[in-house]
Amino acid sequence: MATFKDIGIAAGFNILFAVAFLVAFAILRLQPFNDRVYFPKWYLKGLRCSPTNSGVFVTKFVNLDWRSYIRFLNWVPDALKMPEPELIDHAGLDSAVYLRIYLLGLKIFVPVTLLAWAILVPVNWTNHTLAKAGIQEKLEYSDIDKLSISNIPEGSHRFWAHVIMAYAFTFWTCYTLSSEYAKIAAMRLHFLASERRRPDQFTVLVRNVPPDADESVTESVEHFFLVNHPDHYLTHQVVINANKLAKLVKEKKSKENWLDYYQLKYLRNPSKRPMTKIGCLGLCGNKVDAIDHQTAEIDRLSKEIEEERERVKTDVSCIMPAAFVSFRSRWGAAVCAQTQQSRNPTLWMTEWAPEPRDVYWNNLAIPYVSLSIRKLIIAVAFFFLTFFYMIPVTIAQSFANIEALEKRLPFLKPIIERGFLKGLIQGLLPGIALKIFLIVLPTILMMMSKFEGFLSISSLERRSAMRYYLFNFINVFLISVITGSAMEQLNSFINQSANEIPKKIGVAIPMKATFFITYIMVDGWAGVAGEILRLKPLIFYHIKNFFLVKTEKDREDAMDPGSIGFNTGEPQIQLYFLLGLVYAVVTPVFLPFILVFFALAYVVYRHQIINVYNQEYESAAAFWPDVHGRVVFALVFSQIVLMGLMSSKSAALTTPFLIALPVLTLSFHLYCKGRYESAFVKYPLQEAMMKDTLERAREPNLNLKGYLQTAYIHPVFKNDEDEDEDDDDPNGKLNESVLVPTKRQSRRSTPAPSKLSGASSPELLDI
Repeated sequence: MATFKDIGIAAGFNILFAVAFLVAFAILRLQPFNDRVYFPKWYLKGLRCSPTNSGVFVTKFVNLDWRSYIRFLNWVPDALKMPEPELIDHAGLDSAVYLRIYLLGLKIFVPVTLLAWAILVPVNWTNHTLAKAGIQEKLEYSDIDKLSISNIPEGSHRFWAHVIMAYAFTFWTCYTLSSEYAKIAAMRLHFLASERRRPDQFTVLVRNVPPDADESVTESVEHFFLVNHPDHYLTHQVVINANKLAKLVKEKKSKENWLDYYQLKYLRNPSKRPMTKIGCLGLCGNKVDAIDHQTAEIDRLSKEIEEERERVKTDVSCIMPAAFVSFRSRWGAAVCAQTQQSRNPTLWMTEWAPEPRDVYWNNLAIPYVSLSIRKLIIAVAFFFLTFFYMIPVTIAQSFANIEALEKRLPFLKPIIERGFLKGLIQGLLPGIALKIFLIVLPTILMMMSKFEGFLSISSLERRSAMRYYLFNFINVFLISVITGSAMEQLNSFINQSANEIPKKIGVAIPMKATFFITYIMVDGWAGVAGEILRLKPLIFYHIKNFFLVKTEKDREDAMDPGSIGFNTGEPQIQLYFLLGLVYAVVTPVFLPFILVFFALAYVVYRHQIINVYNQEYESAAAFWPDVHGRVVFALVFSQIVLMGLMSSKSAALTTPFLIALPVLTLSFHLYCKGRYESAFVKYPLQEAMMKDTLERAREPNLNLKGYLQTAYIHPVFKNDEDEDEDDDDPNGKLNESVLVPTKRQSRRSTPAPSKLSGASSPELLDI
């Protein structure tokens, strides 16, 4: 079992790594040639100039100002001093609210930690239950376990302290969650009311357009909305399956990058033409001239792209039964997005369109009827993924149990028993091993979400985050507790009657706190400090800058600022909420490690959001109901765990008083769901009308159709549309009044389009 000495050694190593990462970052960020790595957001905004463009040769690479090294920790106050309204304007509401998750952790756990250490730690420490059990029943325990509820004797009146603290922690957590939910709901509504005009404010996505033998999809969409939304319909853009074309364009871009690399290589050494192998991954096959080969490949792909572009424009089978429909007002879009459009609820299904940069275009080509089958397949696949991942998690647990390892492999005992090495293995390796096994998991979960058919990057990340959290709950928490504690006490269980086993489990569960402490130090301390160092982007930037960069545009592409990564970051935070709430009453010594994580992560990620991350999309904090729900789940689970522990400790008098806690917590969750969640899933018509009225007063001559008509064109057609706009009169289509011919009887009563809702489909897609 891990002792205070083992935890101290682990803490020393992780603090050493964290400090080393932070000092390395503080020095590297001062060097001029790293400026684009550590401040890319300011370059993308055009507010920062490269220091390598001026000064003598040496100062372009190394900062020779000794005064800046004295102030190398200035990044900490700089990260904290930007006020939240300015942060929202600078980075968006998503980024600002994401930081509030860390603040929520501090708001909850700072009072909880102080109260637990003031009351529960003395109550637990001043008992001798584990010492007696160790002598009489050979139960394995450590000094850390003496600070847990396991050290309270069965049936003791001291359990009243834990019951009272459970109520206090629950009420405080619910109060903090409610205050934060109300605050963020108000921030979201204010953000939506004050943000600048965006295409998604006027646009809905309609899916499952019914087939019509007499009309194309674009004609059906136009007729339907002219009939059912005659005063508000403006224009639409049908969805096209251009996935093959996008793949060809991406492949051509890759070939162009390789061509740039070989040309720069040849310019540096004109006496030797670069060569490449044309086999698998360039590792086998005949050697050919690399520049000529890449040029030929680019020419071939250019021809294929033109052929595929023409096919997509003319082939009716490329038109999907879906469209982005835009309206003359936000009010009209809100009515359409939040109501049922036809008698059959599975046809003409409408939802708010994601903003254009949030659209995941590949999934728009997935037929709606296949989505249910895809969800079933992924549910089964996720079950097996979770099941098979239990094996590496169990392996990671073996490092945490030195005694069991020595029994199975006795020849290792002389090596392991060395004090320093034992502390290193037991206090550091379990967390590292588990972290390594989880490296590829986010990529797998994101692939699952893409296969499932979600249409926006934000929804893909939210679904991946949900699965990641569920995986962490089952494998990282439950399986770690079960395999780590039950196996430790196996010999003790065998020699006891069946009635005694639940009591032993009740004593053993808190003993896994030491494993999770090591995991938090590895992942939450050293891991977060390593995040700010950006070692991987630093290396890749300099490789690209040396081999590929020819223009400023190439240099911008090489910066790779990345984004927050909600699908990986939020589940990590929620695991710490789960651990903190579960162990707050059970093992209070756990809580300071949680506080260090939340404080360090808040400072680090605030710096990254201000200076580095360039968010891919803006969902106006649509993820907050998921955050709130997962914290409530963790709170309820912690209450159930405490009831199980109390019942195993023969606390018949105090355990019944805990039954009310889950009921009260779930009632609180339902209250918050009814009171605040609608602000995150619906757009109030009152807000929409108010914003429309203000915009009409400020911009009475706004050409809204010109603004919206090409907003949802597939990215591979953007260049075509830009060229067409340069050639054509931008106001020409506003003066048209086109009646689309049809054989359908219902069309005879369809009103003609108004000046603002004329022929809605651009020529490219008018098939």
